Amino acid sequence: MTYVIAGIAALFGALIGSFLNVLIFRIPKKEEFVKTPSHCMTCGHRLAWYDLFPLLSWLSLGGKCRYCKTKLSPQYPLVEAANALCWFAVFAWYLPADGLEPLELLYPLLLSLMCSSLLALSVIDFRTYEIPVGFNIFIGCLGAVRLLLNLSSWMDSLIGMLCISLPLLLIFLVSKGRAIGGGDVKLMAACGFLIGWQKICFAFLAGCILGSVIHSIRMKRSGADHILAMGPYLSLGVFLSLFLCDPFVEWYISLLV
Repeated sequence: MTYVIAGIAALFGALIGSFLNVLIFRIPKKEEFVKTPSHCMTCGHRLAWYDLFPLLSWLSLGGKCRYCKTKLSPQYPLVEAANALCWFAVFAWYLPADGLEPLELLYPLLLSLMCSSLLALSVIDFRTYEIPVGFNIFIGCLGAVRLLLNLSSWMDSLIGMLCISLPLLLIFLVSKGRAIGGGDVKLMAACGFLIGWQKICFAFLAGCILGSVIHSIRMKRSGADHILAMGPYLSLGVFLSLFLCDPFVEWYISLLV
């Protein structure tokens, strides 16, 4: 039953991934993304409903616009597939094996929505070196919902919000934004508020390691600039923390006992 629900969640993830593509393309251009219908980015033709099926439409059209035949970016299916996999992984990992209650769907739903936000902001930050504040506000709201569902976790949420973001804020102020971006500070605060202090500490450590290794390789192989967008690496660290933090903590404690 867990994997059936996770499979259904993956379908929703693919649908939301289609909307993420809209956000990724329109937010950096300051375009409206709620009321304006989907359209080809080249010819401007409004897309029909049968052009909007996640993954399937792109594959059936051979990766080209139905109307102007312009080649479409592979970002469309990649984001949709990645978001579907994120939703499947989160629901498969966090749903209990037995005795599923309706409220137990809410926490993986909150985490999945966070992952969708992280995916979209990572692509935008990678391209523009800027994390739109709306994503951080949305993740913070998810954290508020989680807190309302479990008020006893207020200390974990509070420490999670501050334990990484406060030191980063100090670095941001001292360096005048040269060492770390303000969006990264807000991102760690919002995610920490939702996932708690242990996971956000793991996420930050993982993100720093991933950023150092991957960006060093990019600089050597593709001549990438020494300035890197930390959002994608911190986001990947947050995603990995959802699955690896608890086993890592258990393993570490076992070494001390």
